[in-house]
Amino acid sequence: MSSPADALTRPALPRGAGLTLDSAELRVLDMPIRFAFETSFGVMRRRYVPLLTLRAGGLEGHAEGVMDHLPLYREETVPGAVAFLEGQLLPRVLGRSLANPEALAQLLAPYRGNRMARAMVEMAFWDLWAKHLDLPLWQLLGGVRPAVPVGVSLGIQRSAEATAELATAHAEQGYQRIKLKIKPGWDEVPVAAVRAALPDLQLTVDANSAYTLADTAALQALDAYRLRYIEQPLAFDDLVDHAALQPLLRTPLCLDESITSVHDARKALTLGAARVINLKVARVGGHLEARHIHDLTLAFGVPMWCGGMVETGVGRAHNIHLSTLPNFCLPGDTSSASRYWDHDIIHEPLEVQGGLMPVPEGPGIGVTLNPAVLDRVTRHRLTVQAGAVPHVDDRPDQPPPDEVY
Repeated sequence: MSSPADALTRPALPRGAGLTLDSAELRVLDMPIRFAFETSFGVMRRRYVPLLTLRAGGLEGHAEGVMDHLPLYREETVPGAVAFLEGQLLPRVLGRSLANPEALAQLLAPYRGNRMARAMVEMAFWDLWAKHLDLPLWQLLGGVRPAVPVGVSLGIQRSAEATAELATAHAEQGYQRIKLKIKPGWDEVPVAAVRAALPDLQLTVDANSAYTLADTAALQALDAYRLRYIEQPLAFDDLVDHAALQPLLRTPLCLDESITSVHDARKALTLGAARVINLKVARVGGHLEARHIHDLTLAFGVPMWCGGMVETGVGRAHNIHLSTLPNFCLPGDTSSASRYWDHDIIHEPLEVQGGLMPVPEGPGIGVTLNPAVLDRVTRHRLTVQAGAVPHVDDRPDQPPPDEVY
């Protein structure tokens, strides 16, 4: 009898002479968002995006950080990640000959936590290594589809009517799933309005850890609206309370912030704390760990989907390639880049077509940086040569605003 893992067609990681990382560039970008995006954390109007480029043999690999400027989603922050990259991660990997991403992972393994910062190095190397092999990233990861199903995440609106109007507009654009941000006091009313407007569309909610077990009745009220799942209702680091809550609900729970490794995922599924997993590749430290979690959920028969962190085109491209793996069977948050940015930092438009996001073509992640936009939004730039002291180029004429939220 075949097991769920038999569905995997992933190739073995190629081995060869390896790549020697000769330099790196780290930028911090100031990216204004086209609209105010409100969640239970607060209102986001811009993102500070750390962007890493690794270079070897004339090739470049790119990845971005998804940590916030303040420790709201998880513990990591942009200032902390920049310092960690400059002081530890980049000096550790530059000048090394690396056979493949597994070899890089062994170099980064001694460091605890800081998964988002470590993911920047790991994911940039995946892009670089795929280009070295002249292969698209999805093929190296073991992907199986040329396009991925896409949903959309809608922030808290001024009224239930406005929420329903916005959800309807996005449904008409072909998005296969609507996700509503909720918080205590703002949950059943907007959900009821959207469900009435869209009786057959896949609908979910995301609480971003805003509730406690004392709010169980409010969460039970959402059972009436045929939600596909309720995402991360309780504390970001609490599997036990989620396991206690799930039997009290008909609606499946989906964990996001709580899952930072395959060990977290195993514990959550064993405890019954989740029936769906939202996998954000940078949250778990990169593509290797993401694949381990993917394989685990497949073995458990638990569906998963790829979450988003309001990425630029670089992070969005990584998410799209990862979403081609077999068990990413629910619509993810890889919505059109033009929803968020007037001008993305890449040349290629990443836009939804009929509810699907095509996988960027070409080697690596399949996108190229737009220098004109990139230079305009760069607020901090660090260049590091193998064996050399880092050089920092700040732009004091354009300091970042004092507040992100």
